[in-house]
Amino acid sequence: MAIERWHPITDLMSLRQAMDRLFEDSVVRPSRALSGVDGVAGPALDVYQTPNEIVVKATVPGVKAEDVSIDITGDTLTIKGESKAEQEIKREDYLYQERRYGSFARSVVLPGGLKTDRTEATMEDGVLTLTIPKAEEVKPKAISVKAKEKK
Repeated sequence: MAIERWHPITDLMSLRQAMDRLFEDSVVRPSRALSGVDGVAGPALDVYQTPNEIVVKATVPGVKAEDVSIDITGDTLTIKGESKAEQEIKREDYLYQERRYGSFARSVVLPGGLKTDRTEATMEDGVLTLTIPKAEEVKPKAISVKAKEKK
């Protein structure tokens, strides 16, 4: 068993860093559970790119396609929707009610150089998929290297 010497300054800095992170997570950037509209969290997102497009996948279980709206203004994509509660069950009849209902919204900043007017949106099994084509000038271009001939 090794004995380590106590370094109060280093240990205090670690505590301070932990407190800063706690403060930032709870006050500066509150959790997603509190960041949505009406206290309902926005959908979880996957955003990735291929050589020709940006793909955004949002998890929206139980939400109908007609209850989702998509807006791209400048370089900001906003997904809004509403999850509706089952009306036939009275509140007092619930034993547990953990699923959230109400409006949600989620915004992300997209890279530039996209043809947002050609965006396609599909919904399957609770996953909304947006495909946004890249403009020709931002697509990667392969440049071949030629060996210089010796004289």
